[in-house]
Amino acid sequence: GGADTQELCVDLHYHVATATGRRQACGFVTRCDAARTSPQILNASTWNASLRWATRWVDNDFRQLIQRFYELQTERVEAYRLFDEGHHAYLKSGPHYDFIQYRQLVHEITKAFNGINKELIQMKDRLREVYDRSDLSEHLEKMQEMEKEKLELTARLQIAKQNSQDHPNQEDYKEEVQILKHK
Repeated sequence: GGADTQELCVDLHYHVATATGRRQACGFVTRCDAARTSPQILNASTWNASLRWATRWVDNDFRQLIQRFYELQTERVEAYRLFDEGHHAYLKSGPHYDFIQYRQLVHEITKAFNGINKELIQMKDRLREVYDRSDLSEHLEKMQEMEKEKLELTARLQIAKQNSQDHPNQEDYKEEVQILKHK
């Protein structure tokens, strides 16, 4: 890469001071060629324009990250809806349950949850490492733990519902369904 292929490379740490609501950016901006070699620190006159550009880019990137978080939560809600519908259809197939189809559904839902979780782990890391927002990263960590508990509870509830259906005269199974529904 020659001089006409140079582009702006940014190494910018972005911090949001939550107590004051002020944004503070620090770091350095360098010129480098397309191969990301031969960096040179920009002079002071170019620094201000580069910093304004970099701050807008980081603001937009952070917004996109948060927007993606909400999209992932919507995907998770949809996966739970499909899981519930599939389990309902499975229960209707009793007493000779269509386990093969239900097992396929569980496989697909598991893949969806794993994909969501993988992306949220990456998001957690970016919040901590790129944006210095360990508070938000920790919040995502807690949310992931709660989602894991919810999935385990959902599985227990599905088993309890099947037991209740298979043994309608046993009150213990009906009680278990009610207890699990209210957790």
